[in-house]
Amino acid sequence: MPIIRTKHVLIRPFNNGDEFSLAKNINDPIISRNTLTIPYPYRLKDARDWIGLTKREWLKKNSPKMNWAIDINGEVVGGVGLHFQLPHKAEVGYWLARKCWRRGIMTEVVGAVTEYGFKKLKLRRIFAFTFPFNKASQGVLKRSGFKYEGLLRKNVKKGKTYHDDLLFAKVK
Repeated sequence: MPIIRTKHVLIRPFNNGDEFSLAKNINDPIISRNTLTIPYPYRLKDARDWIGLTKREWLKKNSPKMNWAIDINGEVVGGVGLHFQLPHKAEVGYWLARKCWRRGIMTEVVGAVTEYGFKKLKLRRIFAFTFPFNKASQGVLKRSGFKYEGLLRKNVKKGKTYHDDLLFAKVK
């Protein structure tokens, strides 16, 4: 299981024992609003289930998903993942605890995971979707070298509502 070290964080697989800091830091209505699948409230059971799922994915050969914890001083303050669409491309998704916002952490993480995807996994395209109102995520992607590719109208359903998506990508 790959571990990525950056200047400020450790990007590593989720472990048993992470459920407490995961549940504490992800349980935020704004994080839920800005992401497609993170519920609010986010309970300890949700964290345990997520950690179990990610551990099972890491054990699969040729798993379509790689999800890491963003660790600062032993605390899970975020998550990042690559979800493979075809052998040459993957979607990157991420979240970060509000207490860590506006410090350049997520730009550092997205850059490191993108570099890992291109160099180690030999990907040719990494892309991400953001909601149009999520300006911070759009900034992370732009600072990480992703280019805006377009608006996908009514692309996803969250709850009972269909939402537009903005598509960003970086290619090698």
